[in-house]
Amino acid sequence: MPELPEVEVVRRGVAQHAIGRTIAQVDIRGDRVARRHVAGPMDLADRLAGGQLLAADRRGKYLWLVVQTPDEDPQALVVHLGMSGQLLVDPAQAPRQKHAHAIFTFTDGDPQLRFVDQRTFGGLALTDLAPDHRGGAAQGEHPHGIPASVTHIAADPLEAAFDLPAVVRVLKTKDTAIKRLLLDQNVVSGIGNIYADEALWRAKIHGARPASSLTKPALTRLLEHATDVMTAALDVGGTSFDALYVNINGQSGYFDRSLDAYGQTGQPCTRCGTLIQREVFMNRSSHFCPMCQPAPRGSR
Repeated sequence: MPELPEVEVVRRGVAQHAIGRTIAQVDIRGDRVARRHVAGPMDLADRLAGGQLLAADRRGKYLWLVVQTPDEDPQALVVHLGMSGQLLVDPAQAPRQKHAHAIFTFTDGDPQLRFVDQRTFGGLALTDLAPDHRGGAAQGEHPHGIPASVTHIAADPLEAAFDLPAVVRVLKTKDTAIKRLLLDQNVVSGIGNIYADEALWRAKIHGARPASSLTKPALTRLLEHATDVMTAALDVGGTSFDALYVNINGQSGYFDRSLDAYGQTGQPCTRCGTLIQREVFMNRSSHFCPMCQPAPRGSR
């Protein structure tokens, strides 16, 4: 599933190719892509027609386009990428992709914007914008507000609204495994399984360690490592293991070449040479160095 760097790559691409343009029509194939839009695909297409794209915005893994629709205040078109959702730019004459579920045509012609989703876990929904009570709007990050469905999501480490000391204080009160908290989008958003494993490896912390057992300086370093690793991934287009995640031009990111822990089972740790191990955690795979990241006492 795309994490913060991958979603931000897509957001930047949409901002470059679509912001400021006016939608002529949206061709939606099937009901599934609009299943989160309660009024259905026809209503979604009708309301978007004639709308101008004002901004492409993001918080954590959540992406939305701010649309000035003809008869309403600005609305948020929330784009759920799911496991395999893609936003691609293509000329109108390009063959329609097999899994292209929505095609946006603009009044100024090419390129089109296409929502492609092989596994159909993603989708589109138009929703109201709400004030950003977490501080981003006050700092100019989300001047139009954020979708009502995203208001519960915590600020992510790449936002100016992210309050590192406050997050550390919250983590310090929790007896929960630190990796579980890194993945909790209500505590800190944008960090998924890949970057949690990488940040924990860099910080030399096992993911099963209770957060309360870590010092505040250690928790601070961990979050700083998460920020650093996601920034590094963003610089090279994110992490791609297959063709399901690509940027808006259909190109893959290549941060997978720089991974030290995630997906490196059986490979020597680049720091100490011990073989990287894999274990099941929250129905996911966790990867760690047993020498650099010793498991807490009593864990398997």
